[in-house]
Amino acid sequence: MKTVTIAATQMACSDDIATNVANAEKLVRDAVSQGANIVLLQELFQSQYFCQIEDPAFFALAKPYEGNEVLSHFQSLAKELNVVLPVSFFEKANNAHFNSLAVIDADGGCLGVYRKTHIPHGAGYQEKYYFNPGDTGFQVWDTAVGRIGCGICWDQWFPECARSMVLQGADILLYPTAIGSDLFGGTPSSNRKWQRAMQGHAASNSVVVVASNRIGREAIGNGGTHLDFYGSSFIADAYGELVAEAGTDEEAVILATLDMDAIRFERAAWGFFRDRRPEMYDDLMTLDAAYQTASVRLS
Repeated sequence: MKTVTIAATQMACSDDIATNVANAEKLVRDAVSQGANIVLLQELFQSQYFCQIEDPAFFALAKPYEGNEVLSHFQSLAKELNVVLPVSFFEKANNAHFNSLAVIDADGGCLGVYRKTHIPHGAGYQEKYYFNPGDTGFQVWDTAVGRIGCGICWDQWFPECARSMVLQGADILLYPTAIGSDLFGGTPSSNRKWQRAMQGHAASNSVVVVASNRIGREAIGNGGTHLDFYGSSFIADAYGELVAEAGTDEEAVILATLDMDAIRFERAAWGFFRDRRPEMYDDLMTLDAAYQTASVRLS
């Protein structure tokens, strides 16, 4: 039996980078003191969620992967605490900008970078203004706790993302997140739908799913707009059950200890990956399956 203790955190963010980084470090240390082997921090935790509005001034927050002081800080922390840390950051790569995540192993080494594939754009979530679509593809990494896969926020709604990472052998899927209300808090909370979408990934792939969200109200710019982030960070087991869940408005560290060998056995026993029919899924490679089907008939 190989067990892994997984932690997810959630916190409020200010416009002070040093304070946010220090608070994130505090939560990581808290999680490790409780036995965590891997700790997930939320999306873009170094700053407030600036994507509420379009303002070119916020491009100054982007930093290159190479020589990134915040990533170096968490590499040192990971080595000190012997913990795996996926770390979200705003990446500048020459003239491109990405919503990225660095996977830091327990020895402090960085295993690589994932760039967010699915970029949302809507009221309060104007990410297409800031981020290029990710070009890394879905990836998995062999870490001290086993093989993990990471998506970022909007990626978590797409079953293709989760399935791709599990096909590559991931046993744990991790999603740093920034999600809450529409502008002015004008829509009903989607936190249960948000959880259920990822619980479905866990159940249909027999895999552990972890999400870390932020909390609190964040107002950006002078237009009086704000988002209310609803927390609800969670860990779901391979049956899709919530085995740990944070509240909607408090800073938190949640943990779960899971048996990776048992999860792999369950995945094989259920036969999801035995009974797949990739040759039948051509529609998934199109934007408009109906149009493609009609074109085939006409030809």
